[in-house]
Amino acid sequence: MEGVGGGGCSWAAFGCPICLEALRDPVTLPCGHNFCLRCLEAHRLCPAAGDQGSPSAAAAASSSGSSSGSSRCPLCQEPFPAQLQLRKNHALAELLQLRTNPQMEPREEDGDGGGGGEAQPEQDGSKAEEAGVLCDFCTGDSRALASQSCLVCLASFCGPHLQPHLRSPAFQAHRLVPPLRHIEESLCKLHLRPLEAFCRRDRAPVCPLCAAQEHQGHPMVALQHQSQHLQAQRPKILSSVENQLDELGVLIAQTKRTIDLIKGTAQKEKEKVIKLFVETARVLAAFQKEVLEFIDDGERTMLSGAEEELRQKEERHTTLNECRQKLEKIPCTDTISFIQEFQALQIAAEEKNFPCTGFSKELNFIKSSQAVFTVKELLVNICKNQWDQLSGKGDGGSIPYGMPEVTVGPQISDKNTNSAFLESRDYFLKFAFIIDLDSDTADKFLQLFGTKGAKRVLNPIGYPQSSTRFINCEQVLGENIMNRGNYYWEVEIIDGWVSIGVITEDFNPQESYDTGRLGRNEKSCCLQWNGQNYIAWFGGFDCVIQQPFFHTIGVFLEYSEKVLTFFGVKDAKTTCLQQFKVARFKQGHFDPFQNKINHQFPMLFNHNLKPAFFLESVDAHMQLGPLKKDCVSVLKRR
Repeated sequence: MEGVGGGGCSWAAFGCPICLEALRDPVTLPCGHNFCLRCLEAHRLCPAAGDQGSPSAAAAASSSGSSSGSSRCPLCQEPFPAQLQLRKNHALAELLQLRTNPQMEPREEDGDGGGGGEAQPEQDGSKAEEAGVLCDFCTGDSRALASQSCLVCLASFCGPHLQPHLRSPAFQAHRLVPPLRHIEESLCKLHLRPLEAFCRRDRAPVCPLCAAQEHQGHPMVALQHQSQHLQAQRPKILSSVENQLDELGVLIAQTKRTIDLIKGTAQKEKEKVIKLFVETARVLAAFQKEVLEFIDDGERTMLSGAEEELRQKEERHTTLNECRQKLEKIPCTDTISFIQEFQALQIAAEEKNFPCTGFSKELNFIKSSQAVFTVKELLVNICKNQWDQLSGKGDGGSIPYGMPEVTVGPQISDKNTNSAFLESRDYFLKFAFIIDLDSDTADKFLQLFGTKGAKRVLNPIGYPQSSTRFINCEQVLGENIMNRGNYYWEVEIIDGWVSIGVITEDFNPQESYDTGRLGRNEKSCCLQWNGQNYIAWFGGFDCVIQQPFFHTIGVFLEYSEKVLTFFGVKDAKTTCLQQFKVARFKQGHFDPFQNKINHQFPMLFNHNLKPAFFLESVDAHMQLGPLKKDCVSVLKRR
């Protein structure tokens, strides 16, 4: 079909429902539907004639059926008198001619009583356009205002052009309404019938077919009645809308001020945070500078002492070498010279207390990295805790990660609250655990004495290759596995620096020296004797213990309780040196070492554990104790 015409309706409204072509000599039935004159006559004479147009038309025709007294509309099946004289719809024919050739003037037809073509409105075109709907039949520059619209013709008519609808019987069934700007909006989109009622249940205008089908049984009122009802409510609705507009205006202004406040406050907070981060970075930079200077100072001091001692030793080496060479050059016949040079060499060789600087050989700056690591861990823990607080993820019932907590629970130093601190050595001997050293784990610089003793040596030992052997740390493990119950064993420190602890069975023995040592990772912990005091190690964190030296160290592992305790043993009595267990902090106190234990130490007990030993110094020597009540110390036997 063609596009939309001047009246706002499509060409589909001017097609014959029987032949599906443009109307030729249109006639209108009382129901309002239009057909070609020939098509409708053929349909009345023979209902099957309707199949010349289309299958749908044929079906409609076959279902209509002609009775002796009446016929039915092929489209809506509404009956009409069989003797009804079919007359040409001159107005519709004229409208079709205007749509086909818009330049044609309206023709005057005999009997239509219309002289609409000669009647001109007295209003000018601009005023008519302002008023609203214009007549679809008026042509030229000035078109008259429409007085009514026809829902059957889908067009609007001025007074003169409306006369055929008022005078001709053919238009008696046409529905005239006040002028409508968009007539097609007054038709049902489904049935193309005028919208005559309003369904109050679905709150929508409906046509008669809709009212009888989809909306059957729904409360209905006439459209005019619904319009009058809404017009009566109009002042109240408009007043309510005005009040809402005023309230929304106030709320919008308040919301805008709130948005401005949020933006301004956020910007100020950003500036404060940036300033604090800059200050924090400045503090860390200053700390970094101090630590690096400390390392440089320690390096210079120790290098100067070491270089001076090297110079003195080289001088002594040169002196002895010269005396030896002089003695070798003198013949045995030169008795006097031989005696003099021999005595000189003898005196030089007997000078054992040769001058030396006596500088400290302890690299005191090696703990710098540990200090920085502690600071880093504290920052990480504090940042995580503060972020959890900001994001609302903090758990008040759990042990704080990196922050002190006020509790009534005991701190780890409160030894009187744990029964292990109150027991004698005899109590722990009930849990005696016999340990044998595993030679397949011993480092090549460790010499084993049977399965009980180990000593660090200078020359490597040709142990066979093993995937469990330590290669970077002078360490050895026990063969025994601990995975349930309680265990107690003793170790005697014979000489040097010795670390005693436990390690997970799956630990990689090929770890580097920094991370492979006992207590410098999260898979092991230990108690270290460094020649001056004891130090507890776990996860790279350390804790210095102020206790006197004990040759015998007792180790008590409570696997089920996830507790490891080290004792100093002397004269059948035990003195607690350190206990590894989860514990809360006292009010106002925060211990990074204990904090590390709280969050990582229980993970050790998810694995099988083994006894572990680290002989750190070149003279280190240890022995596993016999664990008998009447045992004699290894040191006393030596």
